[in-house]
Amino acid sequence: MNELRALEPDFWRAPSAHNTQPWTLAYGADEVAVGWDPARALPVSDPTGRDLRLSLGAFVECCLIVCADAGLSIAFRPAPGPLRVGCLHRAEEPYRTPFTTADVRARGANRGDYHPGRLPDDVAAGLAGMRRVACRDLADLLHAADLHQFGDREVTRELRAWLRLTRRHRRYLLDGLSDRALALSRFEALALRASLALYPALRPLGLPRVLAGASRGLLDYDGDVLVLVGAAGDEVEQGRLLMRHWLTLSGLGYTTHPLSQIIDSGPTREALARRLGVDDPASLLHVARVGRPKAPAAPSARVKEG
Repeated sequence: MNELRALEPDFWRAPSAHNTQPWTLAYGADEVAVGWDPARALPVSDPTGRDLRLSLGAFVECCLIVCADAGLSIAFRPAPGPLRVGCLHRAEEPYRTPFTTADVRARGANRGDYHPGRLPDDVAAGLAGMRRVACRDLADLLHAADLHQFGDREVTRELRAWLRLTRRHRRYLLDGLSDRALALSRFEALALRASLALYPALRPLGLPRVLAGASRGLLDYDGDVLVLVGAAGDEVEQGRLLMRHWLTLSGLGYTTHPLSQIIDSGPTREALARRLGVDDPASLLHVARVGRPKAPAAPSARVKEG
């Protein structure tokens, strides 16, 4: 199984919350255990591990696609255990997928401006498990979720730990959310750094409302938000499905911007479930706006680079 080691930089192109890249691979003679590093989890903002398991599923899908493109016959077997979700193992034939390593490399999130326009009906209909909502219909929930996020001391502290707002940051080229990935100007990045550094003093003076206000107009255009609805507890398989959807959209010229803070906050998650007619709010697994970006995004940093 050592032949997989050379492919790891492309495995690592999978998406993860805050770009934490939590995945680990433990090599054995006949299989490779897929797990995670708890130091790269988000215990405060992702206490149930929903985003962690989604990212592990996306990672598994990337592994299988890249291995298949390299001509390797590799499959995945779920085998949950301590800090582990399953194993990659030898198979009789390569994983069947329409995607390639080039597709994995080309996919990425884009937090910049999008052109107005809704997804074509046939494209939206082909995204199994997804509910489509007009951007403007969720603007109020996004603002409420951002207020909750920035109003919570611990959530904000955890977010700050993964921000890379200056190129002088020692991990700028490795992981986290950089100023470029967040589509921030130099002034905006500087202002955000200063605000978060003074958070304890400025929080009682209304800083959370100011920070939340920065995204108030984000959904004020004719566009789409996609919500993944699936069984809670099945997030690894749902993450694999999500990765396939993102690759499909990327191949059609679309990109996505995760907005899962809407389902990280209990009140906004329940409100979204009511709007969608979903009985169990816990079945809302992922939220992202989707569209054609006005400018390409800077590639996000990776611990492993080819």
